[in-house]
Amino acid sequence: MDWVFRNSALVLDLTREHLVLSLVPVLIGLLLAIPLGWLANRRSWSRTLTLNAAGFLYTLPSLALFVFLPPIIGTRILDPVNVIIALTVYVLALLVRTVADGLSAVPARIVDSATAMGYRPVHRFLTVELPIAVPVITAGLRVAAVSAISLVTVGSVIGFGGLGKMFTEGFQREIPQQTITGIVLVLLLALVVDGLLVLLGRLLTPWERAQRRARQGASR
Repeated sequence: MDWVFRNSALVLDLTREHLVLSLVPVLIGLLLAIPLGWLANRRSWSRTLTLNAAGFLYTLPSLALFVFLPPIIGTRILDPVNVIIALTVYVLALLVRTVADGLSAVPARIVDSATAMGYRPVHRFLTVELPIAVPVITAGLRVAAVSAISLVTVGSVIGFGGLGKMFTEGFQREIPQQTITGIVLVLLLALVVDGLLVLLGRLLTPWERAQRRARQGASR
C-alpha cells in the first residue's frame, strides 16, 4: 500500500488513460454495430456476409493489429488512436452478432403489430425492435467492455499507456507492489463497468422489472 500512496498521482493518471482507451472503443463499436446488426437482420445473405466478416475481424491477433495499423492509417505506433481503432474493431466484431441476434429474437407478431399501427421501418426499429433487444445487447456489451478493458493491457508490451504499463514497469524494475496494483485495478475497473452496464440495462428496460414482479407475485 505504501507504493500506491507514494505514487497516487501516477495511478490516477494511468487509470483515467485506461478508461479512455477501453471505453471509447466500446461506445464507437456500439454505435457502428447497431446499424450493421440491423442490416444483417434484413436479408439472409446480408446476415451471412456481415457475421462472417465480424468473425474474421475477431480472429485477428490484437498485438499484430496494434503494429500493422500505423502504416495503414498514417499514425505513429505509440499513438493512442491505434489502440482505440484496434479495440473498436474487436468490439464491433463482438457486438454485430449480438445486435443481430437481439433483433432476430424480437417476436414477429410485435413487429407486425407495429407495422399495422403505421410505424415506418426506421421509427419501428428505434421505438419497438431496438428497445426489446436491449437485454440481449446489454449482455453482449458487458462482454465487449470487459474484453476491451483487459485488451488495453496488451498494448503495454509495445509501449502504450494505461494500467498495463504498471505490469511491464513493475516486472522490469522488480517492484511487485506496482504489478499487483495494476492487476487489482484492472479487475476493479472491469467489475465496476460491468455493474454499471447491468444497472443501465435495467433502467432501459423497466418492463422487464414489472414482468419479474408479476411472475414472483403469481408464484406466491
